[in-house]
Amino acid sequence: MRALTVLQAAAAVTAAVRLARGRDRLPPLSPTTTDTPVSVVVPARDEEERIGPCLKALLADPAVAEVVVVDDESRDGTAALAAGLGARVVAGTPPPRGWVGKQWALRQGITAAVNDVVVTLDADTRPAPGLVGALTAALAHHDLVSAGPRFVCDGVAEQALHASFLATLVYRFGPIGPSTPPPPHRVVANGQCMAFRRTAMLEADGFGRVRGHMTDDVALARLLAADGWAVAFLDAGGLLEVDMHESAAGVWREWGRSLPLRDVTGPGWQVADLAVVWLTTALPVLRLLSGRPTRLDLGLLAARTLLARALRGNYAVPGPGVLLSPLLDPLTAVRLTQATMRPVRSWRGRRYPAAEMGALTYRPPPGPRGRTRRPVRNEGR
Repeated sequence: MRALTVLQAAAAVTAAVRLARGRDRLPPLSPTTTDTPVSVVVPARDEEERIGPCLKALLADPAVAEVVVVDDESRDGTAALAAGLGARVVAGTPPPRGWVGKQWALRQGITAAVNDVVVTLDADTRPAPGLVGALTAALAHHDLVSAGPRFVCDGVAEQALHASFLATLVYRFGPIGPSTPPPPHRVVANGQCMAFRRTAMLEADGFGRVRGHMTDDVALARLLAADGWAVAFLDAGGLLEVDMHESAAGVWREWGRSLPLRDVTGPGWQVADLAVVWLTTALPVLRLLSGRPTRLDLGLLAARTLLARALRGNYAVPGPGVLLSPLLDPLTAVRLTQATMRPVRSWRGRRYPAAEMGALTYRPPPGPRGRTRRPVRNEGR
């Protein structure tokens, strides 16, 4: 028990340092106009039921010069709907061996785009006027920008589980928008919304070099940060919403699949991150439910409650589920552990063999003491 107490205290200090970064963050994106022509690329596979609001908002935005929808072999009416709304539809080809479908669709989309500034959005996003302009303005200071949305959750259970999962990201990496960039192997990003310059991305062959990753967004951000790119993960404030899942079961199955970041995290960091989650979020709840919390447990529960209050701003309609989310932290820790030990290699009806997943040019460092080469900023871009 003494050893466990020491480990928990060390994890608490680590979590406190990460949470404290929230006091010094970059400001949220604010609505901005731009005269720069922007191409928006939307990869879509069987998105007929969800893509409409996204495309309507983009096509009504004067900052958007073109909307390119890459129809990734959809088996529904995605392509017809997108074309009917006025988007330019690119008929995606089957992904080559070793490629995950989304990366291949994005590669095809940016190749087809006609403008140098490219924004990529998932089909389930709901962009507000000014988002594209804000992302374009951010590219004056950064080479790769991704934006954190407000989440749409239906029902208390879905929101509670989602907020519990979201809290693990804060405990592992700190709040969104750190003013001081983390080292490349600890960079995180949101692939639902990204912005970059087309010529630079094609020259770097970003999507090709992370072609086999299931966690494609973080893999891309870490790869390019190691190359010397200035990578930023910014709060989109009220400019972007996303309805990711239809139920709590969907959150458990789909988001729980990717949140461990197993394919972009070395074994040592995987253990360290899981230890922080278990010791600072799950263990205090379990001891409270058993009626035997320690003073440290109570302090950690108080910190987690404060974080839950802060996370309310990350939801389009914050309900009681956010405040109840700490009670689900033990289940979340179980799910992260499960997904780390048994990673899923299937998505949207496609199965990606383990042999193909290994065909990569990027490798994360082995653990907390692993080294990465010093980033060298390419000032010529």
